[in-house]
Amino acid sequence: MRTKLFLSTLIVALITLAFSIISVNYVFKQEFSDYLTQLNEAALEQLPTRLSELYQAKGLWDSTALAELSHSLPTGAIVTLTDPNGKLIATLNNPMETMMHGQRGMGMGMNMSTSSTMQWKTKTLTVSGPLGTLATAEVRYPATAQILNPQDVQFQSAVFRSLLFAGGLALLFGILLSYFTSRQLVAPLKRLIKAADRIGHGYLSERVSVSSRDEVGQLAKAFNSMADNLDRQETLRKQFTADIAHELRTPLTSIKSYIEAFQDGVLLPDQENLCSIQEEINRLVDLSSDLKDLNVAEIGGIHLNLKSVDLNHLIQKIIHGLYPLILEKELALNWLPPNESLGILGDERLLTRLFYNIIHNAYRYSDPGGQIDLTLTQTLDSVEIKISNTGMGISEEDLPLIFERFYRGDKSRTRETGGTGIGLALVRQITQLHQGTITVQSKLGCSTEFIIKLPKRLTVA
Repeated sequence: MRTKLFLSTLIVALITLAFSIISVNYVFKQEFSDYLTQLNEAALEQLPTRLSELYQAKGLWDSTALAELSHSLPTGAIVTLTDPNGKLIATLNNPMETMMHGQRGMGMGMNMSTSSTMQWKTKTLTVSGPLGTLATAEVRYPATAQILNPQDVQFQSAVFRSLLFAGGLALLFGILLSYFTSRQLVAPLKRLIKAADRIGHGYLSERVSVSSRDEVGQLAKAFNSMADNLDRQETLRKQFTADIAHELRTPLTSIKSYIEAFQDGVLLPDQENLCSIQEEINRLVDLSSDLKDLNVAEIGGIHLNLKSVDLNHLIQKIIHGLYPLILEKELALNWLPPNESLGILGDERLLTRLFYNIIHNAYRYSDPGGQIDLTLTQTLDSVEIKISNTGMGISEEDLPLIFERFYRGDKSRTRETGGTGIGLALVRQITQLHQGTITVQSKLGCSTEFIIKLPKRLTVA
């Protein structure tokens, strides 16, 4: 990539330089030729006055004076001077042109070819004196002035040498700039490649430094964010493996212990002991069912059985079912149901599971003698349910993770406070299926509040 950037910049610089030289050369020649043509026109306009002064100074046409005058004629101009009777006085041209053609030699056939194809102009000038017309000058000169004057050629060469020098410097600086620019662009990309390779080999703690705010800096920032997510997912995966092993091992170990006790004759397979085994089996079945439901929800395999659901009535049924547990724990329940029904479009079975899990969690994590508050409000397009409880609360570092499967803030993993650890993961999936949102606010050792917002109507894609 660095080579491609360098070569592309170099090619662009060379093409720009070539086009600049060609365009400047064309414009310069055109403008300089127009400038010389204007000078020639001005010199020819002064020719009658100068010839008149020459004649009056001598009183005749002096050949020496005419020869000196010819040195000031425009290059390529031929002046035929005749008297009023038409008799030829002299033919004048700039001797410098003859000398330059002679120095170029016979090998310059191009000049002859150019001369034969050159466009010409003619002028007839009248030379007047005190007593009338002194002579007539027939002037034939190139329509476009040629650069034959050594001084003009030297000036043109100096301009083009300066142009080439400036272009060479620009090209050199362009090469140096493209080299360092490509190096600056490629260096962070190489670091990204190296970091990506290390992450691919399992070093998920690898990060790259963000030293700019351009697209490369944004790419580095996105890379670090991706690495953070991968590291987090790997941590959750390991925790998930440990949790699922724990969740399966505990009831299986209990069942195994009972069976071994039955075999050794330590315990009798009576109704009480068999009920204990059945409880452990039911826990395994519940865990399997929860895992299946969560997995189906995450892969989008749940199809909602949509119908009108009265949330007011649904929550009252859930509270009625949990009320004996709430009384047993001596909890104060503040629930003022709205007078009117609050209907939304949703799956009643899933919504029942959603609110049962949240309210049951509020009961489970409330201290004895604590308080549970429920409020249900509605707007034109949505309903909002707030469920709060006093109790152990959730730490700030645990809040972003409580909706992950098998995550529990209680590291002791007791069932009295931990459950299976997938209830809130199901809650989030059910909320998202109903195109709603769920947020949680908590103060450790004080209170926790869940806020669920559900639209009254679902948007069908």
